[in-house]
Formats: sequence, structure tokens, C-alpha cells
Amino acid sequence: MSDLVAENPRPAAPRGTGTPVLARLSVLDRFLPVWIIAAMALGLLLGRLVPGLDDALSAVEVGSVSLPIAVGLLLMMYPVLAKVRYSETARTAADHKLVVSSLVLNWLIGPALMFALAWLLLPDQPEHRTGLVIVGLARCIAMVLVWNDLSCGDREAAAVLVAINSVFQVLAFAALGWFYLQVLPGWLGLETTSAEFSVGAIALSVLVFLGIPLLAGLLTRTLGERARGRAWYEERFLPRIGPVALHGLLFTVVVLFALQGDAITSQPGDVARIALPLLAYFAIVFAGSFALGRAIGLSYAKTSTLSFTATGNNFELAIAVAIGTFGVTSGQALAGVVGPLIEVPVLVAFVHVALWAGRRFFPGDPTVPARAGR
Repeated sequence: MSDLVAENPRPAAPRGTGTPVLARLSVLDRFLPVWIIAAMALGLLLGRLVPGLDDALSAVEVGSVSLPIAVGLLLMMYPVLAKVRYSETARTAADHKLVVSSLVLNWLIGPALMFALAWLLLPDQPEHRTGLVIVGLARCIAMVLVWNDLSCGDREAAAVLVAINSVFQVLAFAALGWFYLQVLPGWLGLETTSAEFSVGAIALSVLVFLGIPLLAGLLTRTLGERARGRAWYEERFLPRIGPVALHGLLFTVVVLFALQGDAITSQPGDVARIALPLLAYFAIVFAGSFALGRAIGLSYAKTSTLSFTATGNNFELAIAVAIGTFGVTSGQALAGVVGPLIEVPVLVAFVHVALWAGRRFFPGDPTVPARAGR
């Protein structure tokens, strides 16, 4: 998933006990699509009942983003990045096959696939298409730890890959955005993103809405563990700040739908069309990643980790970049908001698929949980 409320974990059930997947999710995680739908409905209602909402939100801006929305974006990113175990990057040398495969899937195949699906399925909707390309560049970070644990993946390997993705996004996101929105379409004779596109604006959005919470998360973990220890930090502190991510996301969704109410209600089919390439993307990447892990000889646990870290996306960052670059009422921002609505139930389903595939395709592997698939 897109790293929304992973910081409010429930104690993990014993691995391999067959406890139902949904029962191992927190209440916030389990009903996340419901909260998002409710926030959408509230936003649409506010858009109709509160005249001048757009002007009020734009009274104070941070760059090109209104201050209330900027605060919401930062709040939904910070708890996610405070969860990452940055020190685990030192262990990357333990499994070169896993790390190299993850980098290829996340930074070569994933963005290219989303680019292809966006152009194939949304050729007549440039704003939504651009929004999906941005989603494809925002690779999954901390929420993947939840899906990884539910599928009995390798926890330490997941921590390493999450840390790598977090840092890599700061360094590579803007350059990849320029390539997929300007350079590659030009090479293929396709329409490039409109003149309002700016690689500088994307870089600024990434630095503000990923760089600031990334630094804050790193400092929080470093100082917290140094002062009270890792057990206190992860078992006491993270659950306290975890709900802040959900509150920030829902606030952003409310504002987006309040400002986009007319466009959404007049063209409800657009949301359905945005969902189609997302569904195709999730299915192709998950199946391909799982097949790759098995083909290169990874254990079930590491194959599951590889699959979920490649499949999920960081929708918080995608929403932040879309708003910072194209505006809160843009089609690009709407495409980012539709993402978590689709991703949550899909990746819950993929947890079941992973457990079943472990039993079916990894016979005798000691990392396959007992009673997998139940």
C-alpha cells in the first residue's frame, strides 16, 4: 500500500498460525477505503455548501500550495518516515540478488509499466495520465512493512528495501519525472506534458514534502532510540503518532474533493477510468515480481518482500507532487487520490495470493508459513 497508517500497528500474530489477514490489520487499516470514501463525500458536500472555499484555502501559500494543504501533506508523510529503520541499509550486502532485483523493479520496470498503461488506457485524458505517471514514480515505503508482515515476508529485508527507496526517491524522483513526462514522450512522438510542467517544481515538491519529513523521521528515530531504546520507540512512540498520517491524508482528500466537486460529479466515469490502469499495474507487477523471485532462487519470505515492495506506491508523495506542481484542483491530483482507494483492498487480496503461492510454488521452503492461505 501507499504507506498510510502503518505506524499504528497491532501486535503481530504468530507467523504461520493461519490467523485471518483482516483480523491482523488494525481497525484504521482494515477500514481505510471506508474512511477515504467518507472523506470524499464530506469534501463534495463542503464544496457545495461553503462558497469561496478556494479563496480561503489560498489566502496563505507555501510555494504554490495553500498552507492548510501543505500542513496536511507533511503530516501524512512524517509518521510513515519515522517508522523506517534507516540503520538497516548497512545490511544490504547480505543479499545482492534481492537488492538488485528490487531496484530494477522499482526504478526501471515499475515506472515504465505505469507510463505504458497510462498512455494505453487514458490516451484522451492528459491530466489523469500525467497523474498516473507520477504515481508510478512514487515507490512504496513504510506501509509495505504491514503487507510484508501479513504475508510472512522477510522483515529485515523489507526494512532494507524501504530505507533504500526512501533515500532514492529524494535523489531520483525529479529526474525521472522529467524523463517520463517530457523526454520519453518526445522520443516516441507522443504529446508531452503541458507548458505548466516544470522539473524544478517537481524537485521542489519532493524536497519539501519528502525531504522535510524524511529528515524529521530520521532525526526522530535516531534521537528516540538513543534516548529510550528501540523497543520503546517502536512499541510506544510510533503507535502514538501513527494516526496522524491518516488524519493528514483524510484532510487532504476532503480538501481535494471539496475543490474538485463539480468536475467529479459531472464526470464520475473519470474515477473508474483512472482505476483501470491502477488495477492492471498492481496485478502485473505483483505476479511478475513473485515469478522473478522464484526464478532467481529467493526463498518464499524474500520473494514475498520483493513482490510487495515493488507493487505498492507512495501515494502521499504522488499527491504532494501533483498538488505542488499542477494545483489542488488538477486532474493529476485526482489521479493520486484515487490510488489508495484502489490499492488497499487489492493488496489485502494479494496477501492471500502470496500465502497460497508460497504453499503451491515453494514446497519444502522453511520460510513458508504453516497453514498458508488460511
